[in-house]
Amino acid sequence: MTSPSNIAAGCAAPDQSAPIPASVDLHRETVLTGIVSNAEGEPVGGAYVRLLDSSGEFTAEVVSSPEGVFRFFAAPGSWTLRALSRSGNGEAVVDATVGLNEVGLTVNPA
Repeated sequence: MTSPSNIAAGCAAPDQSAPIPASVDLHRETVLTGIVSNAEGEPVGGAYVRLLDSSGEFTAEVVSSPEGVFRFFAAPGSWTLRALSRSGNGEAVVDATVGLNEVGLTVNPA
C-alpha cells in the first residue's frame, strides 16, 4: 500500500507544510496554523502539536513539518495549542475566528 504524496511519512496527517487546498473556503472554515520555533527563533520540526478544546480536552494532534509548520481545521472558539519536542515544550491560547488564524508557538527547554 502506498500513501498519498501529501501524507507525512509514518503519520496519517497531511503534510503540514503543503499549501492550504484550494477547496478550503476561508470565509466559512476556521484554520489554525503557525510555526513551532525555539527560543532563538529557529523552526522546530518533528514537534507534536496538540489541539485542546476550551475545557482542556485533547482534540487532535499533528507533527510539525521540518520547517516547524502545523495546521488544524477547527470550529471558531477558544483553543489551546501545546507543542512537545526534544527542544522543549510550549503552549499558546487562541481565540479562533472563521478564516486563517496564524499562531506563533515557542518551545523552551524544561
